[in-house]
Amino acid sequence: MESNPKQRPKVLCIGGPTASGKSNMAFRVAAHFGGEIINFDSRQIYKDFPLITDQPQREYTEKIPHWLYGFLDFYEQIDAASFERKAGAIIADISSRSKLPILVGGTGLYLYSILYGLDPIPEVPLAKRQEVLQEWNQEGPEFMYMRLQEIDPEYASKIHPNDKQRITRALEVYKASGKPFSKWHQKSGEENSKYDTLKIGIWMDVPSLTASLEQRIEYMLQNGAVEEVRHAWEKYPREDAPGWSGIGCYEVLQYVLGRWTVEEAKKKWLRRTKKYAKRQLTWFKKEHDIQWISCSDKGNAEELISRWVTDG
Repeated sequence: MESNPKQRPKVLCIGGPTASGKSNMAFRVAAHFGGEIINFDSRQIYKDFPLITDQPQREYTEKIPHWLYGFLDFYEQIDAASFERKAGAIIADISSRSKLPILVGGTGLYLYSILYGLDPIPEVPLAKRQEVLQEWNQEGPEFMYMRLQEIDPEYASKIHPNDKQRITRALEVYKASGKPFSKWHQKSGEENSKYDTLKIGIWMDVPSLTASLEQRIEYMLQNGAVEEVRHAWEKYPREDAPGWSGIGCYEVLQYVLGRWTVEEAKKKWLRRTKKYAKRQLTWFKKEHDIQWISCSDKGNAEELISRWVTDG
């Protein structure tokens, strides 16, 4: 792919719900059009859960460069603004080598921050942070999650009730600014992307999505998901670590700790994943410039991409 310094860099975006085949499509496109793949999924950033978060396997990463997968320990955290800075530097590097940057994932906020940037969230005074943490320790996660539901139901619906890091972050920002956390992430009326983008969304109907999710959960359990969680728990046995809030990680941990049977873990894992997939579809359906491709008819994507790559 030839680059023109007078034009904005071309960036291909492939989004959609979990288990829709985004990674496979990105790999085929990268191989065909000379691209490199950049993750924008908030769970695939954790190095300790490559199987449960369905990160690309070595047979793919050895052939095509993959960026921003498995770079963070599961007890660490990163926000959308920090992620955007990392992705922006990688996009610039790929473009400078006349390769096509391909963003692939399911975290809409990360994609939005990469393409358009975010309003900077105000710094929270230390006293406010300590106040929220003290409340958490005194009242517990259920009470704090209910408080978040009251002041910011939109953001509360997107996170797990035991996600200490995200709940306390949202509450402390509200205390400091008087503005719900979700309002800092709202899209503005004027959207000017830093890049020349083509957005492709992979669409799946609910029955197909459910079947795909069930198959993936069974595959993960049969191929080491329990062992992956046990190893991580031995490494860092604290349930308030950001990585444990991830879908699948939390459910398998409850089984490992003897709180749920494997069937209970599977059932709740599937239910939570379906809810998450629906939220992903809701986010991407709001994108006015996305080109939807059926999961059973991905061949049309290459024609769209070919026209876009050669245009201009």
